[in-house]
Amino acid sequence: MTVQLPFPQPHPLRAGDELQILRTDGPIHQVRTPVGDPAWLVTGYAEVRELMDDDRLGRSHRSPQTAPRSRASALFGGPIGDFDAEPAGHARMRSLLQPHFSPRRLRALQPRVEALTEGLLDQLANEGAPADLHAKLAGPLPALVICELLGVPYGDRDTFRIWVDAAAFDTDPVESGQGMIALVDYGVSLVADKRRRPDDDVISELCKDDALTDVEIAVLAVSLLFAGYETTVVQIWMHAVHLLSEESRWQALLDDPSLIPKATDELIRASLIGGVGIPRYARDAIHIAGTTIAEGDLVLLDPGSANHDPAFFKEPDLVDFNRSGPQPLSFGYGGRYCLGAPLARMELNAIYSQLIPRFPDMRLAAEIASLNINTDALGAGLVALPVTWGDG
Repeated sequence: MTVQLPFPQPHPLRAGDELQILRTDGPIHQVRTPVGDPAWLVTGYAEVRELMDDDRLGRSHRSPQTAPRSRASALFGGPIGDFDAEPAGHARMRSLLQPHFSPRRLRALQPRVEALTEGLLDQLANEGAPADLHAKLAGPLPALVICELLGVPYGDRDTFRIWVDAAAFDTDPVESGQGMIALVDYGVSLVADKRRRPDDDVISELCKDDALTDVEIAVLAVSLLFAGYETTVVQIWMHAVHLLSEESRWQALLDDPSLIPKATDELIRASLIGGVGIPRYARDAIHIAGTTIAEGDLVLLDPGSANHDPAFFKEPDLVDFNRSGPQPLSFGYGGRYCLGAPLARMELNAIYSQLIPRFPDMRLAAEIASLNINTDALGAGLVALPVTWGDG
């Protein structure tokens, strides 16, 4: 029987029974997306890694009007871009953006990330316990950092967040399409402003490329705004729940801060539960793991399930700060590895290195089971994360 997505997830830190059973039945599965279209869900580590770096998968489709959809939203639901132009366009996009995420550029940004983190924690301490760590830290920090990097006014964050949520997650195609249009229009207005008053930011630098139109720059900026904000918000939220749900984890990083980089890597692996697939379309027929994926088929690559594949990760549901083994696939692999991954790690390391020593007795102020979330909606699916400390 074909499985209907999404999977029930009764606990925020563990895959539900239905998904766990499916994983044991092989690495590739026929499923129905939330809008009822057929797709392949790939859950095995080896298969997800191979397909992430396979040029026969892309985001465009030869017949976009009739292509299967992963959801109703404009940003993620269906094909994006021109089928014939995609390979060259993807390579061009990465070459344009790579310099802005170079080690040199990120080293220059690190003191600012540290200062922004410190400022948010000062505010948290001043306002006192109890507090919502999502509203006070997980949400604001990625927004501050990506806005500063791109040159987007931080004061616009509430407005563009509404448009992002609509474009990416609204189940009404009309509302989602309107959100997408509003986002691109906003991006075009930012580009026009940067052309008049350039600054030391990514959008201003992209404006120097005469080969790029204002709309192309706007689309790049909007893509970075989404990727640099939504995914990092989810990581911070999930990591905090993992750390605060078991006192020994928090205490381990308090006792030995040198563990923080390895803890970050392990939490990046463990915090993706699985069942959520990155949508791709087969540009040609693909034969893998005894399965034939036909040209035009929708393929959902599930890095969360891959990160919990027991063939590659011993006791995958265990959070082990000393774990060794293959590279988790949370940020992709190969030619589509996320350019912003080092920036996300920088933000996560800044949080742990400051939050834990400043609030050594921080603890959850709610039962974990009450933290009902929709990980399929990324940041839009998160709920408040109540914490307390001291006598709060």
